[in-house]
Amino acid sequence: MIHLRMRRTVLSVAVAGAVSALTLTVGAQSNYQNAVNAAFTKYRNLQEGKNADYIPALAKVDPNLYGIALVTADGKVITAGDVKSEVSIQSISKVFTMARVIQDQGPDAIEKRIGVDATGMRFNSIVSVEFAQKALGGPEINPLVNPGAITATSMVQGATADEVWKKILTTHSDFAGRQLSVMNDVYKSESDTNQRNQAIGMLMYAYEFIKSNPAQATDLYTRQCSIGVNARDLAVMAATLAFGGRNPVTGKQVINAEYVPNVLAVMATAGLYDDSGKWLYHTGLPGKSGVGGGIIAVSPGKFGIAVISPPLDEAGNSVRAQKAITDISATLGGNPYAVPARVPGAVGTSGR
Repeated sequence: MIHLRMRRTVLSVAVAGAVSALTLTVGAQSNYQNAVNAAFTKYRNLQEGKNADYIPALAKVDPNLYGIALVTADGKVITAGDVKSEVSIQSISKVFTMARVIQDQGPDAIEKRIGVDATGMRFNSIVSVEFAQKALGGPEINPLVNPGAITATSMVQGATADEVWKKILTTHSDFAGRQLSVMNDVYKSESDTNQRNQAIGMLMYAYEFIKSNPAQATDLYTRQCSIGVNARDLAVMAATLAFGGRNPVTGKQVINAEYVPNVLAVMATAGLYDDSGKWLYHTGLPGKSGVGGGIIAVSPGKFGIAVISPPLDEAGNSVRAQKAITDISATLGGNPYAVPARVPGAVGTSGR
């Protein structure tokens, strides 16, 4: 009889614990949804910034497109607004090609060939290449500006251009958790207007950052920037980095967990063009923007988030996306630098 009572007691405790855990999970999900909804509503009617127009196809994208997606550790996708319409990934793609190179060749390959320092100059600066070569005497760029990104693309391994492209597209698709494809109208529009990137590719080849075939590297880079993504895709990609390289929706380990800090470090220092320092100052989140209107941000161990809204500020970053992510992260405690103050005398403190 005593044993039966004990079993009943244990069962009751177990059930109560399960119900409590479920309540916490539902409560946490509700908090996420409330934060996302609040930011979406707050900035829905914001009329600031304008679409990128130096690539003609981007000028035609609906400036009212606005979607937010957040992905948690258990693969829950919290959304608001339009999370199905696709835009071109643009410079956000640089993160995942960098991750591919690090996964296949190790972190030193990026640091020694390209560098990992912020340039302090425009993302498509030629002066930054000259300065790194002539004044600094080495690879002092990074894979999130165009010269470093085109070089990173040239480093993806494959016997032919098709093999290299397959690896790039597969990597992006694995991060997103679905098969992605190129927006051909954007690819053509960029290819017709990317003379500056062609010049950058040739300059990187002249200085031996790119070892061979700079034209191929520039073309593949242009193609990767033209991959179509929606807000949900981008949030899943960010969340894969937030949770140690494992896609929380598909369960696939896309890159080794040991390499994720290297990727996040470059995102933190160079992810939002000229305003990377301001972004980190206000959010603490490794992020990456693209002139297609998307921004991804990573709260390590907590969530990955993305917003798509095409109108950009002068630095080339989505106005709505910056504001929405900043608000959501602040509400959910996403800043990894924001450690709660320790209370004197509490457990684990000296009490002095």
